[in-house]
Amino acid sequence: MSSSTPTFPQPARRNLLAPVLLAFLVLGIIIALVLRYTPYKTADLTITRTTVFPTHTSFAPMNTLVIGQGQSQDDLYVLAILRIDNRLRLPLFLKDFTADLVTADGRQISTSALEQDGLPTLYTVFPAIKPLASDPLLRESLIEPGQSAEGMVVLHFPITLDTWNRRRSATLNVDLYHQGQQSVLIEQGTEAAAPAAASLPAAQ
Repeated sequence: MSSSTPTFPQPARRNLLAPVLLAFLVLGIIIALVLRYTPYKTADLTITRTTVFPTHTSFAPMNTLVIGQGQSQDDLYVLAILRIDNRLRLPLFLKDFTADLVTADGRQISTSALEQDGLPTLYTVFPAIKPLASDPLLRESLIEPGQSAEGMVVLHFPITLDTWNRRRSATLNVDLYHQGQQSVLIEQGTEAAAPAAASLPAAQ
């Protein structure tokens, strides 16, 4: 009586190499298409020109003729011409403009750009600023895909012109609806010649 090991039919082994290679090929094509049609940046920000306007305000004490007891205040207005190029295939909506300044001694100052309705008051108080100004870049503006927008952004810092000139850095921030915030440095090479400081004596 002979003994033998029973045999059962074995399923044919599938060659998995071809499906794996095909999956990697499809994944590579998808990644290439995403990189090809998705821009590296949401938008390009460029400051084409800046003009700084220093001011000096004196506050005389009330009901006194004593010299030297008054106070003064220095302020600097930065008129930046900003260009925004939309690199997306959908519109951009401008939400807000802010700026961050780092002085030579490391002090950090943040500010928000003047609103459109605040510009007439600025021009009334300091008439010499108006000839330096141009059309503002407005909040809530829409930039269509592939298009650009350009305009003035006015920033106010409670500093002297010397503090501005010796700054470590100054950054203009653009807040976008749905796309977050983008920033651009305010380079000194973009600055036009600064006018003489405007003095505003306080009323007696």
